[in-house]
Amino acid sequence: MNSPVFSYKKLLENMLGEGGFKYIARGRELARKGFRVINLSIGQPDVPTPDNVIESAVNSLVVEKFTRYTETQGIPELREAIADYLNQRYGSDVKPDEVIVGPGAKGPIFLAIAAYVSSGDEVIVPEPTYPAYSEVAKLFGARVVYVSLLFRNTIEGFRLDIESIENAITPRTKLIVINNPHNPTGAVFTREELDQLVEIARKKGILILADEIYDNFVYEGEFNSFLSYSDWRDWLIYVNGFSKTFSMTGWRLGYLVIRREIAEVLRRLAVNIWGCPTSFIQKAGVTALKDPESWIWVKKLVDRYREMCELMYSSLKDIPFIETWKSRGAFYMFPRVVKLLEKINMDVETFVEFLIDRYQLIVLPGSAFPAQTSNQYIRFSFATNRDEVEEGVKRFKEAVYDLTSK
Repeated sequence: MNSPVFSYKKLLENMLGEGGFKYIARGRELARKGFRVINLSIGQPDVPTPDNVIESAVNSLVVEKFTRYTETQGIPELREAIADYLNQRYGSDVKPDEVIVGPGAKGPIFLAIAAYVSSGDEVIVPEPTYPAYSEVAKLFGARVVYVSLLFRNTIEGFRLDIESIENAITPRTKLIVINNPHNPTGAVFTREELDQLVEIARKKGILILADEIYDNFVYEGEFNSFLSYSDWRDWLIYVNGFSKTFSMTGWRLGYLVIRREIAEVLRRLAVNIWGCPTSFIQKAGVTALKDPESWIWVKKLVDRYREMCELMYSSLKDIPFIETWKSRGAFYMFPRVVKLLEKINMDVETFVEFLIDRYQLIVLPGSAFPAQTSNQYIRFSFATNRDEVEEGVKRFKEAVYDLTSK
């Protein structure tokens, strides 16, 4: 066709979406047909946003009628609340004018990559990975250099391959992207790993884009933030948000932290992308961070998911042909199923479709997370209740025995 409307960038045709949304639609379709669907694919808490946060939004909308444009970077009281939270949590010294609030964490991720990445640059992304980082980088003409995480064994799980990351750096390298705690593997990277990465960034003059959206979901050991380094302003772009911690996935509220001079420049870019964050939702964000009731709610949620992690791990670990390690953070289990796939002569997408069609069990294929070896894994979410976890693993176990007993 000769119409100019069809002359969009062809790379958009090959851009990966987020697999979870596709499978959400499949689950709803099956539910409409009367099936009891067990959906262990969704990367969101299974409970509604805390009541005090909802009430704050309603009050801002209905009583205060706080419905007009706000500052592009977010209302001052929200940026102050974010800075206070990060400083109290990580011993940092973030200033409110170093915070830019955006629509979810994806908006700030887009903002950072758009601001720094040009055609011909290289972006290092440990794999498997949440697809947003690499897909946005490609949009701006960058070459994405994937470096596989190390899977040590079913006890130690996944670790960063620091040596391979350093060896992947060239004069064109602009960013190293680190998601910690990690989606989809559930890894939580150690202080030693962070120290080594920070030293590389300092030595090579490279930026680290750190997405710490799961920072409150840590079940073993201590979480270390890149913001805890005193010189973070020299090499860090930091992203976080409200979606996971406060079960606010549909509210679309996140933020970016970067040194003051750059924040002012990025504010000009943000105003041309999203104008400003939704007004009354920002007031709810202040309540989420500052009201102690919110944090009581968060603690209970994290404690429950710690139990679900233990339950899912103990139920999966003895299934034949499956290699499972216990996640330390986020709310995902990422078992290696390559032995099973070889046994049943299926690829991972076909296997996942079999689980959906035959057992009405929805999990994500590892191929939803760009990686050389992702087709060897599947991702379970344990951000749900005991009944769903038990029934989901039961169906999975039945499927494995069904396929391997023939």
